[in-house]
Amino acid sequence: MEIPVIDLDGLDGTKRGETMVLLQEACEKWGFFQVANHGVDEGLMEKLKGLVNLHYEERMKESFYKSEKAKGFLEECPKPWTASDVDWESTFSVRYLPTSNIDDLTSLTEELREAIQEYIKQVIKLAERLLELMSENLGLENGYLKNKFLGDDGRPYVGTKLAKYPECPQSELVKGLRSHTDAGGIILLLQDDQVQGLQFLKDEEWVDIPATPSLRGKSTIFVNTGDQLEVLSNGRYKSALHRVLANKEGSRLSIATFYNPAAEALISPAPDLLYPDSFRFQDYLNLYATTKFSDKGPRFQAMKKMSPSSSSLLV
Repeated sequence: MEIPVIDLDGLDGTKRGETMVLLQEACEKWGFFQVANHGVDEGLMEKLKGLVNLHYEERMKESFYKSEKAKGFLEECPKPWTASDVDWESTFSVRYLPTSNIDDLTSLTEELREAIQEYIKQVIKLAERLLELMSENLGLENGYLKNKFLGDDGRPYVGTKLAKYPECPQSELVKGLRSHTDAGGIILLLQDDQVQGLQFLKDEEWVDIPATPSLRGKSTIFVNTGDQLEVLSNGRYKSALHRVLANKEGSRLSIATFYNPAAEALISPAPDLLYPDSFRFQDYLNLYATTKFSDKGPRFQAMKKMSPSSSSLLV
């Protein structure tokens, strides 16, 4: 099963229409896709991956394997609670907006802090560009989805989870990360170059997400849509179930940035995407008679404007 790849360079020329259709299909039918020519500096991406891997080796790996969680799987007879209650991962998180917590993470080197902050800054631009394109595809006004994410201070919530999924000697007994959908808006993933493990559910089948592929020699960023985009799109866009498998033969890197609504943001389906609330069938037939061979969307919008009292006059 071939995962959709959206080449953003296609937006600038004759392939714009085709690229927009591919994005719409990816959001509606998959809930996840790869983005090429994303605008994030590739040198920075590689630097960040190297620094996070180094931080894990120097500051996280030993303590992980000494933890009670890890010991439960390193014993000959694993504890019965481990399989269902534990994720085989070692993580730390950085909050970028509305306020940053990076100064609280004292174990990070200055070089790693700077790389994380610059990467998040760049990936925010990609998230907001994708939200603009999604708004356009849904027929919403410019900036609609982005604006729905903003809090009272005019900012969304943005945070990044930096994770390693360590080698697991009994990988068949535990998941790296249990099955779930993402609560927020749009998720942008920079992942391992070599070690796989991420799976998404598509048509009742688990799909393996390959280690970061390239398009014509350029890196891609993996994107998935969260629960709030499914709500805002009135179910048009899907928040797909996904999980991470544990691996016996290597540790997997994952750097996931969550561009989410602010905590106080009010979320509801976009009114333009809702079906009409109530109308007389005869009134719809009257409109249908003159618009049968046109798109049904404008008909639905027209019916919304007809209240039950006013529509009774249109016999």
